[in-house]
Amino acid sequence: MRKGLIGEKLGHSYSKIIHERIADYEYELISLNQEEFKKFMTEKNFDAINVTIPYKEQVIPYLNKLDESAQGVRAVNTIVNKEGNLIGYNTDTFGFEYTLKVHKIDVEGKKVVVLGNGGASKAICDVLKRNNVGQIIKVKKNPSPETIFYEQCYQEHADASIIINTSPVGMYPNNETCPIDLEPFTNLEAIVDIIYNPLKTKLLIEAEKRGILAVNGLEMLVAQAKKAVEYFCGRELDDSLIEEVNQELIQQKRNIVLIGMPSCGKTTIGKILSEKLDYDFADMDEEILKEIKMPISEYFRLYGEQKFREIENRIAIELSKRNRLIISTGGGVIKKEENIDALRQNGLIFFLNRDLDKLISDSSRPLSSSKEAVKKLYEERILLYIEYSDYKIDNNGLIEDTINEIYHYLSEKKGE
Repeated sequence: MRKGLIGEKLGHSYSKIIHERIADYEYELISLNQEEFKKFMTEKNFDAINVTIPYKEQVIPYLNKLDESAQGVRAVNTIVNKEGNLIGYNTDTFGFEYTLKVHKIDVEGKKVVVLGNGGASKAICDVLKRNNVGQIIKVKKNPSPETIFYEQCYQEHADASIIINTSPVGMYPNNETCPIDLEPFTNLEAIVDIIYNPLKTKLLIEAEKRGILAVNGLEMLVAQAKKAVEYFCGRELDDSLIEEVNQELIQQKRNIVLIGMPSCGKTTIGKILSEKLDYDFADMDEEILKEIKMPISEYFRLYGEQKFREIENRIAIELSKRNRLIISTGGGVIKKEENIDALRQNGLIFFLNRDLDKLISDSSRPLSSSKEAVKKLYEERILLYIEYSDYKIDNNGLIEDTINEIYHYLSEKKGE
């Protein structure tokens, strides 16, 4: 009998990885359109399934019983077939409760803005109410009796303490989108985005810039999956599994981004590191050369720096959407903050700092063609390299030492 996940579009789902890591069974991703969904639920040819967008509410008429976990929410994301009787559960509530607990987010008495009004939103609102939330403001782009428009939210609820995004805005492959403008909100303590691909949505990056606690949806996903496995298999599992699997997924999906001056060693170190860690490797300058089909100096001469930076930005966005990739950037990638925002979505950023007297001028590079030009660039960019990096490494000695320092840092991050 089948176990798996049903939904309309499942290309981004991590559920198969998580379930097969936690439990000893094969887990399928079953994409269904509306007609296929009706047939699937009528035939009941499954042992246990999870349910995602857009079927969390549509499955209810096919069920024989709603577990207590799903009754108040009226949305189901887990179904167990017991000899033809379909029992519906909601494990999103457990997943979100776990997220609040782990990140010490206290909602009691506070105004919370919830973006979206689907099945996940209903589960989250149920948890908020059980934790004595002060007020829930549901916001949606399209009209609904239970929701308000974004403009009304900006005007009347900019004093909210917490924002929770349950909408798909910002999800891969539309990583550049953001569901709400944070500028009007001056009282924010935390933002939770239940999206987990990318690891940091544009919304979370904007939150971090403002010093606001920013939490993605990966822990919630793993926690709800752990609870679903318990229903599937009829046995309890230790909560410690959640953090184990969460960290493993981060390691599997995270990119490593190398920034720094031309000739600081990004490409050499990136290639060696990719072999050591079994990551793919991409050199942004090489990717740009494939597109422009001429030397960069010639492109600068013909079209100017602005056109080059536009191509660089597009390449940065494309590469940032991939996973388990080491990206060697061009020296000027830090000149556009949007490049860094994109690269940060799935990546840790390392600044490879090399002493000025060790940097090499190159006549084929328009902005670093002489020692004087290199010195000027270094002075212009050094503070940006430091500001935009997660970790700074002085790459003045042996390459092996630099590689080991990056490896050590990654190992420490894995243990967090």
